[in-house]
Amino acid sequence: MKITDAKVFVGGPAKNYVTLKIFTDQGVYGLGDATLNNRETLPAQYLQDYLIPSLIGMDPRNSEDIWQFFYRGAYFRRGPIAMAAFGAIDMALWDIKGKMAGMPVYQLLGGKSREGAMVYAHATGADLEDLMDSVAAYIEDGYKAVRVQCGIPGMPTASYAVPEEKGDSKNYMTNFSGIRPKVEVWDSDRYIRYMPDALAEIRDRFGPELHILHDVHHRLLPREAAEFAKAVEPIRLFWLEDPTPAEDQDALRLIRQHSTTPIAIGEVFNSIWECNKLIENELIDYIRVAATYGGGITHLKRIVDLAALHHVKTGFHGAPSHSPISMAAQAHLNAWAPNFGIQEYLVLGTPECNALFPSEHRMENGMVFVSEAPGLGVDFDENEAAQYSYQPGSHPVVRLQDGTLWNY
Repeated sequence: MKITDAKVFVGGPAKNYVTLKIFTDQGVYGLGDATLNNRETLPAQYLQDYLIPSLIGMDPRNSEDIWQFFYRGAYFRRGPIAMAAFGAIDMALWDIKGKMAGMPVYQLLGGKSREGAMVYAHATGADLEDLMDSVAAYIEDGYKAVRVQCGIPGMPTASYAVPEEKGDSKNYMTNFSGIRPKVEVWDSDRYIRYMPDALAEIRDRFGPELHILHDVHHRLLPREAAEFAKAVEPIRLFWLEDPTPAEDQDALRLIRQHSTTPIAIGEVFNSIWECNKLIENELIDYIRVAATYGGGITHLKRIVDLAALHHVKTGFHGAPSHSPISMAAQAHLNAWAPNFGIQEYLVLGTPECNALFPSEHRMENGMVFVSEAPGLGVDFDENEAAQYSYQPGSHPVVRLQDGTLWNY
């Protein structure tokens, strides 16, 4: 069995999904996701110019050797561009192998550990009452877990993942359109003073059964993060996400010494080498590496296995920048992983997205149920893809009130 061709498609409904399609001499094809949010053309070009020419003629069943070929064979290793490209290839190869075996990918991993995987939604609001309405709407939809973000009184602009106007809270998505980044203004002192009480009000309103998650998005210094984590202990968060920038791994030790609040981190990590010490020293509770940025199923499974040895659960990144192909790869890992924790899940199921990526994966009552179709269980309609093209965009940037550039 040989790989005969591979194509890269860039575009999609309101997103620049980077979709890889690998073809074989036996008529079986596989799909992978290389979407690097707001830098989508980079992994797409890397695939086209450097990786696909080497793929042609390889046996797609040798997914481990192919992964090592690209990872070890690249003198300059890792990084989000390379790992997103490797991840797309790896997903597509697992998709091919599942189709050849007539099995869903989770069976090739070892079978199911659970029937459904709990997901969390993004509840948000321009202020606390607006956020409460958003939380209530998701609970009514059957969600058992929500991430909560709201505007901070006195903050000059809307903060991370918060709408500027009240009432724009259900299924809110940050606007990444336009190549020149928008600017948000941040004030850590205002945030630290306000948010613990706001989280306590959410807990009082919705009771002890709701799983509440909160994302700091890397914006506190280590000492501030430790103070904040300690302050929110009585709320019993499901997790506190990215309390401080991940580059300083010793900062997680400081937080751990001062608080028992569960910590989730890793959505910007690209390999096991960026999180192995955090896992081995048990400084985090949930690992957030994504199938795309983490080099695909092959490498992410290694991270999951290491995490299982150290009481660390999975909480894979699932922002809308991940296409349904990436989310399907994670759905199979979630079905298998003995140390599954939760899955971030933003609504992808628009009619346009479903037409581009037909799938039988389903979400019901706050749980995702994996498809039983062979392979990843997601298809890709090239005719639908033809109507989309690349639209440039950027994440916002963050500055302090005096103009100093800060962590997005």
